[in-house]
Amino acid sequence: MEINVDRIRSNAQKATTEDLLDRVTVYRHEMELAALPVLEAEIASRGISGEDVEAHLDARKGAMNREDGTVVKCAKCHRPAMSEGWGWHWMFGKIPVFPRRFAWCAEHRPEEKKGEA
Repeated sequence: MEINVDRIRSNAQKATTEDLLDRVTVYRHEMELAALPVLEAEIASRGISGEDVEAHLDARKGAMNREDGTVVKCAKCHRPAMSEGWGWHWMFGKIPVFPRRFAWCAEHRPEEKKGEA
């Protein structure tokens, strides 16, 4: 498969800084090797230092991994999942159908209700 570096560059320029940092840290081993220099160059052009990249990696240390080493993504967004738990699978967003396991990033993790352990 041929890599389109111009498309990668355009995508990187549109991405948020948080997304770029996730790609070059947490998702690094899942990325095409040719994409990494483009993403790193975009991060540098935004004035993000190596220390900032390391700090982002430290903040994501608790990201969940599958047995094959890939990172589990949040059920509600593309961020790496930091926790998991039970929730309802909803049909049409209105009817709870069955309970199932979900993985969530720090932002989308449901708050524990009073009385839960």
